[in-house]
Amino acid sequence: MASYAKYLDPRTLDKIKGLELKARLIVEGFLAGQHASPYKGSSVEFREHREYVPGDDVRFIDWKVYGKSDRFYIKEYEEETNLRAYIVLDTSGSMGYAGQGVSKLEYAKYVAASLTHLIARQQDAVALVVWDSQLRKFIPPGNNALHLKDIYTTLAAAEPQGTTDITTLLGTLTERIRRKSVIILISDLLDADGPSLARGLRKIRHKGHDLILFQTLDPDELEFPFDRLTRFEGLEEPQHVRVDPKALRAAYLDALRDFQQTVKAGCVANGMDYQVLDTGRPLDVALTTYLAARAGAR
Repeated sequence: MASYAKYLDPRTLDKIKGLELKARLIVEGFLAGQHASPYKGSSVEFREHREYVPGDDVRFIDWKVYGKSDRFYIKEYEEETNLRAYIVLDTSGSMGYAGQGVSKLEYAKYVAASLTHLIARQQDAVALVVWDSQLRKFIPPGNNALHLKDIYTTLAAAEPQGTTDITTLLGTLTERIRRKSVIILISDLLDADGPSLARGLRKIRHKGHDLILFQTLDPDELEFPFDRLTRFEGLEEPQHVRVDPKALRAAYLDALRDFQQTVKAGCVANGMDYQVLDTGRPLDVALTTYLAARAGAR
């Protein structure tokens, strides 16, 4: 069995198969998800070159240009598709946290794989961006079997490491993704601060993208159930602290609630979706609830 097969959970895929992921914005002059593409002719047409950056797929390097310029350039293509969806996965160290169940990163992988399957089944193009302290992998939009296998294999191999900076990530996405698209960001957002994140969201919205933000958190982070002297260890920095959690619980939960309200307000103000994913909740329930609500909102 392929290493990524476990992320394509049959129960989850069966429950979401009747739903469509539809963008709320008009994307490149047509309604996303309605399959009335204005693009004619070849299904894949060359558009332009751009300079290679670490994380790009080396298969798209133009070696003829390299031979002439001694510099690496990537070929970019226009695909005949109704929707382009970029699934952006945070693989920083904090995503490795697991309380009583799977880690946040494992849960996020299931989300990413399920949405990849759903988007591809709609005959739309799906891309994958893997990010921690830097861009680790950038798989451009596509839909064929080899392309999807590349995405699933990359998801399976992803490991939590390093730190992350969501604000920098959003700035990078606005530079790299030039055509209006759906951006699905899966992260715990633990490094973010509300005002900086709000500015990043405005930049994404200004470019015309439709963003879906899945904040993925463990039940321990959502409920802070610790009741005796506990040693808390940093997952992104080599630090630890021993504290009485009962003395911190109320302040912690208030701070988390305030942050989530700030993020949600920023998303609502920019016409974007914000959804908290509790890793203690069955994935099929979380995804079908969200997708049904999104479809109904149309």
